[in-house]
Amino acid sequence: MNVAELSGLPPGATEHFQAEGIEELYPPQAAAVEAGALEGENLVAAVPTASGKTMIAALSMLSAIERGVSEPRSDGSEGARASSGGKALYIVPLRALASEKRAEFEAYEDFGVSVGVTTGNYESTSDWLATKDIIVATSEKVDSLVRNGADWLSDLTCVVSDEVHLIDDRNRGPTLEVTVAKLRKLNPRLQVIALSATIGNAEVIADWLDAALVDDDWRPIDLRTGVHYGNALQFDDGSTREVPVEGAQRQEAALVRDILAEGGSSLVFVSSRRNAEGAAKRLSGVTSDALTDEERRELTALAEEIREVSDTETSEDLATCVEEGAAFHHAGLASEHRSLIEDAFRERTLKVISATPTLAAGVNTPARRVVVRDWRRFDPSAGGMTPLPILEVHQMMGRAGRPGLDPYGEAVLLAKSHEDKDDLFERYVWADPEDVHSKLAAEPALRTHVLATVASGFARTRTGLLDFLEETLYATQSTEAGRLEAVTDDVLAYLERNDFIEREGGGAKPTGFTSAAELDDAGGVDLAATSLGHTVSRLYVDPMSAAEIVHGLESAEDRPTALGLYQLISRTPDMYELYLRSGEDEEYGGVYYEREAEFLGAAPSEFEDARFEDWLAALKTGKLLEDWADEDDEERITERYGVGPGDLRGKVDTAEWLLGAAESLASEIGSEWTVAVREARARVEHGVDEELLELVSIRGVGRKRARALYGAGLETPADLRDADKGVVLAALKGKKTAETVLENAGREDPSMDDVEPREGVGTDTTQSGSDAAGEPNTVESQSSLGDFE
Repeated sequence: MNVAELSGLPPGATEHFQAEGIEELYPPQAAAVEAGALEGENLVAAVPTASGKTMIAALSMLSAIERGVSEPRSDGSEGARASSGGKALYIVPLRALASEKRAEFEAYEDFGVSVGVTTGNYESTSDWLATKDIIVATSEKVDSLVRNGADWLSDLTCVVSDEVHLIDDRNRGPTLEVTVAKLRKLNPRLQVIALSATIGNAEVIADWLDAALVDDDWRPIDLRTGVHYGNALQFDDGSTREVPVEGAQRQEAALVRDILAEGGSSLVFVSSRRNAEGAAKRLSGVTSDALTDEERRELTALAEEIREVSDTETSEDLATCVEEGAAFHHAGLASEHRSLIEDAFRERTLKVISATPTLAAGVNTPARRVVVRDWRRFDPSAGGMTPLPILEVHQMMGRAGRPGLDPYGEAVLLAKSHEDKDDLFERYVWADPEDVHSKLAAEPALRTHVLATVASGFARTRTGLLDFLEETLYATQSTEAGRLEAVTDDVLAYLERNDFIEREGGGAKPTGFTSAAELDDAGGVDLAATSLGHTVSRLYVDPMSAAEIVHGLESAEDRPTALGLYQLISRTPDMYELYLRSGEDEEYGGVYYEREAEFLGAAPSEFEDARFEDWLAALKTGKLLEDWADEDDEERITERYGVGPGDLRGKVDTAEWLLGAAESLASEIGSEWTVAVREARARVEHGVDEELLELVSIRGVGRKRARALYGAGLETPADLRDADKGVVLAALKGKKTAETVLENAGREDPSMDDVEPREGVGTDTTQSGSDAAGEPNTVESQSSLGDFE
């Protein structure tokens, strides 16, 4: 099917695609058009990676936008269209993917289609998006928009769910499932497009969405999958390729060297962060020999950028690997690290990345050869190593080969024995991915979604609530009669006990009814969210997190300490606790008894092994946050707690969000500790002691600059407005920086022309604590989490 044959697109769209070199649609794209994607029909597209899923989405969204525009632009121009007509929403699972898709779709602005992206601030309705034609957002953000009543959602004419197989994920899947169901209820004529490269039961998803199904294994370039054993690669089509392993060389090193010889790059998937870092160090010895002088210069510059992101050992190790053409990638890296690595790999400056499986579900990182080295990982519930799911391995394999970059793609598993080789062919190479199953009927998932459904008015009775839940994938798939109803009743009881919902209108229970559920069904009782329940839903926190925070604040007799508050939020389901390593139960047990008076709420008995261990794990997490707020050095924190810079940043971001929620909850219940919560939040946000809070309120002043200014006797913005400029310059070590800080502090004449540094009384650029060598941390050292100026 030729692009020129397509109708129903905005003026200029066809010409845009032709200018991009797209003349003919791929077979799956043509099948989507024939199935009615451009006429508003629902569609599930189950097609391989790189086979044109995004183009299917683009054509559907653009045609939906054009269908919704009943009148020409008022001025007859070719500029941005008014958004009173069609509007499309593209839902992604990750923030990084949102940025990637926005960059792709922004090209459509050339023919008048506007694009916006929204991923954070769960309390906002993002009204500015009402003027956009295409909105890119995470499923959590869309869920929050529904909860908070964003009016523009009712204008949607098309929604695209990318990576729809993630409905199977027990953590994030229920949010996607409920959000799609709510959008369909808001807009009965809404077109739904669901995309996935790996899904075993696509027909079930299509049945749920009343959608046509395009299930096609066509790829634009050949993908060969197989197993490496001994000195040869054996492929699914029966062919072989000699890849000898010499001496003590590892299989993955031989495979990387082999593909490098013909100019290809590699992705090596391993089971853990430690393995990813170790593999990258070893593989850098392979890639180093293949670098040109120009590539070495580019990689040296990239390594310096990486070092500037964070002054941690992880950052230095990554930069050292990058200088030799290799890198590692895992969730412990800072987001800036990951972005730099991904961009350099796409540009083929980096030759190999060793990664944990999280990269397979992330942004577009194509490689000619994908090596799945570790196909088992530790499963605590099984008490040992277990094989990875087929779907997850197929996601990794799908990263092999990209049109225009590679003549073919290869995905390879590694076998240590002949038996392993046969097992890997049966288990992964020739196997279909597992079926996707809804995870909605679990109490943790339903808690938040039942409250949100009631609070947002989607259901006002138990019957209405159950009727709504019948529109979910779970109801389509369920063969367990009564399970969803039973779990829903348990959740309603929990929400009522914690004053999040109330049952109104029933008065005294009439004779003949044995439960509130029966009375609801008879139409005698409405469900309504309380004021507290509305607040919890708006804040986008798990009701169990809110209950823990509320009970903790209500138990406080004295002003809570920072540690008490940090440990409190670390006990909630919304914070991923640090786990206790061997021997740490005794260490943190000692901290608990030493600082017992600071903790909020009743602690479990030490004889309740599992509960007490969870309490101590929350204490460890709270201590990490306290160390950060006490201005401890980032590298020492990451080393002390066994985390990466990305983990630290994630914990700080989550703590800031939960403490913001705690402040709102404290205000809602009339707690006298609102100010204490606010100060604890500000301290963890900026990573500073209380004495620096005024200084870090100045834009461009982070924890290091604030400490340097404070050491020079400059403690407030007012001090900076009146200070000797030479003292400011001596503290900040740079005229441009000093001018910017003075301007942001409100100084009328911030110019540093002809100013020379002059030490002020009490000048001290040392933070609370020094670096690992005992030297003071100066303002000119590498940036850290609290110093993004």
